[in-house]
Amino acid sequence: MTANEKTIAMFETRVRQLILRFQQLEKENRQLNSELKKSEQAIKSLKAQLDQQQSDYQSLKMAKMIEVTDGDLTEAKNRLSRLIRDVNKCIAILSDENQ
Repeated sequence: MTANEKTIAMFETRVRQLILRFQQLEKENRQLNSELKKSEQAIKSLKAQLDQQQSDYQSLKMAKMIEVTDGDLTEAKNRLSRLIRDVNKCIAILSDENQ
């Protein structure tokens, strides 16, 4: 073999190695993209569940706050009055801060 033939053979070998490495990286890239999509779907699903749970919790909390126990309507009115006063205080504080 001449020097040129050896150089060409070495070049061909390197090109084949590069092609094989490229194919391996392509395969790995596809796998990683697939895993990423699955993870994104899982995150989206978990966020939806979290939002639903938070909504349910807020509803339960509100229902518990205005729950009338043993027909005690007066107590429920007092609770609502306290809540309204608290909200009004918060509004007043926020109004003072914005001025």
